[in-house]
Amino acid sequence: MIITNIFNIIQYLALVYFGFSAGYILVFAIASYFYKYSEDKDVVDLSRFLLLIPAYKEDAIILNTALDALKQDYPPELYDVYVIADSLKPETIELMRENEIKCIEVSFQQSTKARSINKALHVIKGDFDGIIILDADNIMEDGFINNINKSLANGNKAIQAHRVAKNLDSNFAILDALSEEINNTIFRKGHIGLGLSSALIGSGMAFDYQVYKSIMEDIDTYADEDKELELKLFINRNKIAYLNHAYVYDEKVSNSEIFVKQRSRWISSQIYYARTFLIRSIHDLFVYSNIDLFNKVLQFLLVPRIMLLGLTTIFTVLSFFFNSSFFFYSWLITLLVCVLALVLSVPLRFYNKHTLNALLSLPYGFLMMALAIVKIKLGSKRLSPTPHSTSLNTINKKSK
Repeated sequence: MIITNIFNIIQYLALVYFGFSAGYILVFAIASYFYKYSEDKDVVDLSRFLLLIPAYKEDAIILNTALDALKQDYPPELYDVYVIADSLKPETIELMRENEIKCIEVSFQQSTKARSINKALHVIKGDFDGIIILDADNIMEDGFINNINKSLANGNKAIQAHRVAKNLDSNFAILDALSEEINNTIFRKGHIGLGLSSALIGSGMAFDYQVYKSIMEDIDTYADEDKELELKLFINRNKIAYLNHAYVYDEKVSNSEIFVKQRSRWISSQIYYARTFLIRSIHDLFVYSNIDLFNKVLQFLLVPRIMLLGLTTIFTVLSFFFNSSFFFYSWLITLLVCVLALVLSVPLRFYNKHTLNALLSLPYGFLMMALAIVKIKLGSKRLSPTPHSTSLNTINKKSK
């Protein structure tokens, strides 16, 4: 009897946790249908932008990315593109200089993206109004900087653009692209739809130059710096806008090994920042009504979606055979809420046979995600960026 009671208590707690996670994503999936972007005024003045591309051992793709960035339909005298070269080969540096690409070489005993960016901000001199951050594999859609300029002119200090898949060349790439679009729906469109801030991604981001520089100079982390940046923006009561119509193309992971490393790093960062900022977020919620900060930390504590879907399915099946009807129906409802949230979050263009085929790999993806959780290294001091392929760096920008 005692063992049964303990098991039931654990199951009640699990239901609350999984049920809240499923309910959370459903609420914002529905809210995404109320997303609107409006510009309050016509833009006459053009801002001057600094565009930074941190590149750590990205010799295969960085030249093409930088050259493409220089082709924006924005006055060339009003934006400067700088590659931050960390551990690039000498021949890559020379090739960029031959192509008149501005390059800042950096070197650290322990490399981090935050250190690279802060070094560049210290070295680069200029009177900039805004700053755009890209990853080494990112390709901007035509008109991207114009869209950012309009958003800044309308008073936004922090902006997340719409990152979309550059490649759909494997089942893992399709699932990764699908995951990113679900994130765009729930954590960006959905949050804007309810009057909250969008989440940042780490690239395809733009900021008021002084706001970004002042916050970044205090960030020196081995974890994903965009999460700390986001938290500190919220602490300073800055909102983050989302431009669903401003596209940046990003390479998706193509195999399980890269998937495991990437997800392990992400989960590690989320645990670190949840642990670091939880008390502060609760304090600021009750003292300053800072919903954005508390909500961000809450996101870090949610069950990862593929684990939520997989474990809830397993618990529902087991409950059918071994549990009371109450627990079975409770798990079934939680599963249905999760599935509904995901269905509402997937863009219509993904409803095709290629996605269906990729979904058959979900059980394998679930196992890989479980492996990623097992392999997390809290407080890791090693930079482990996602590797990219040179063959994927040129795309058709009109296919979204």
